[in-house]
Amino acid sequence: MADPTQATQPAQPAQPAQPAQARRPRADAERNRTRLLDAARAAFASGQDTVTLDQIARDAGVGIGTLYRHFPTREALVEALYRKELGDLCASAGDLLKTRSPDAALRAWMSRFADYVAAKREMADAIRAVFASGTVTVSQAREELAEAVQAILDAGAADGTLRAGVRPQDVVAMIVGIFTATSIAGGREQLERMFDLLMDAIRVRNG
Repeated sequence: MADPTQATQPAQPAQPAQPAQARRPRADAERNRTRLLDAARAAFASGQDTVTLDQIARDAGVGIGTLYRHFPTREALVEALYRKELGDLCASAGDLLKTRSPDAALRAWMSRFADYVAAKREMADAIRAVFASGTVTVSQAREELAEAVQAILDAGAADGTLRAGVRPQDVVAMIVGIFTATSIAGGREQLERMFDLLMDAIRVRNG
């Protein structure tokens, strides 16, 4: 018979279940996503009147079900493509600094920006829908662009090729303004000339 005076051992509390670590997407899923974004980029840049999700899936070599698993809506696909290309453009600022002086890097980045925006003309309606949804805002995009320009301006101020104290937000605003004005009239040749004039205002003159 058990001794009633003996203390009862308290039950050990159950150990909380450890959350399973989030698995990285499978390699084939990542490849399919990349193919879909590449196909979407090419389709929108082709100048077609209508770009369908079925067409993008076919061009990517995947089924429409695979497309919807990655991008449930057309807007989700456009948003992902927009974010990727904006990220690539901003990252290119650092890449240019590896092979060029800061002033040359900034001038080259301006032309890359023009190429980036020009490629979005066929996506204009889709991008407006993404902005209208609020998942991406113009101010967010401007902030990312300003950060990229800031990296080049800092490098230029450090080596004396670019003026110190130039605000990246002002540079981005002028780049956007030049592109907008020359897209209405003037064309690419005038755009490049105006970018050169902008660089004259930012570059440090020797002597």
